[in-house]
Amino acid sequence: MMNAAQQSVGPKGHILCVDDEHDILSIAQTSLEAIGGFEVTVCNSGPEALDVLRNFQPDLVLLDVMMPNMGGPATLKAIKELPNCTDLPIVFMTARVQPSEVEAYLAMGAKQVISKPFDPMTLSDQVQGILDLQLQHKKTE
Repeated sequence: MMNAAQQSVGPKGHILCVDDEHDILSIAQTSLEAIGGFEVTVCNSGPEALDVLRNFQPDLVLLDVMMPNMGGPATLKAIKELPNCTDLPIVFMTARVQPSEVEAYLAMGAKQVISKPFDPMTLSDQVQGILDLQLQHKKTE
C-alpha cells in the first residue's frame, strides 16, 4: 500500500538541484535519490539550469542563493520568465536565513527556504512536504 507522500507526486518526482559547490550537489543528490526515491538532475550554475529547463520541467527546483556570475535570485527571476516554468516551485537552499532574508526570498517567489547546512537524512522529507503543499494548493484552485 502506498503512503500519502507517494500518492501525491508518485514514487519518482524529479528534482533539479542547482549549486556551484560540487560537494553540496553530491550530498543533496544522494540524499534525494537514496532516501527519497526522487530522480535528480544537477546543475552547477544558473545559466546551466536555464538551459536544462528549456528541455524539461522538474517537479521542483532546489536553488543555491550565492553563486558566481548569476546568483539564485537572478536565476529564479529568469526561470519564472520561461513559458513552461511560471508555476514551477523553486526552493532556495542557503546559509543566509535571517528572518529578513527569508522574507525577501519568499517575496521574490521562492516557495520555501531550506537552510544550509541541511540534514541529508531529512532533506527528502522536506522536499516531499513542499511538493505535497503544492499539490494541495493546486487542488484548491
